[in-house]
Amino acid sequence: MNYILAFLFAGFVCGVSQVVLEKSKLTPGHINSALVIIGCILSGFGIYDKIISIFNAGATILIVNFGHSLVLGASEGFLENGIIGLFKGILINSSAVLSVAIFSAFIVTLVFKPKH
Repeated sequence: MNYILAFLFAGFVCGVSQVVLEKSKLTPGHINSALVIIGCILSGFGIYDKIISIFNAGATILIVNFGHSLVLGASEGFLENGIIGLFKGILINSSAVLSVAIFSAFIVTLVFKPKH
């Protein structure tokens, strides 16, 4: 059941994003930025944690989760170290996410040949 819920949530987010991309003049960069901001907003109101508890990995692999990790790191850092911790917490959480993305992209480039 976990696989089905993860697939349905991730498919829903991707499907809505694709419809918005096709029906509007927004670029993929606009859509990605909007999804990060939506993740920030949902995390700020405590909704994204509930979404993760329901949909598990389906909610943690999307770009929306990057916004969630930014807000989560900022709030934890602020509670621990004040204003400086706000910025420090964002960098700590987002660096892990970005490092995994860069490493995964590197592995994919080793496996596949780019087309010119």
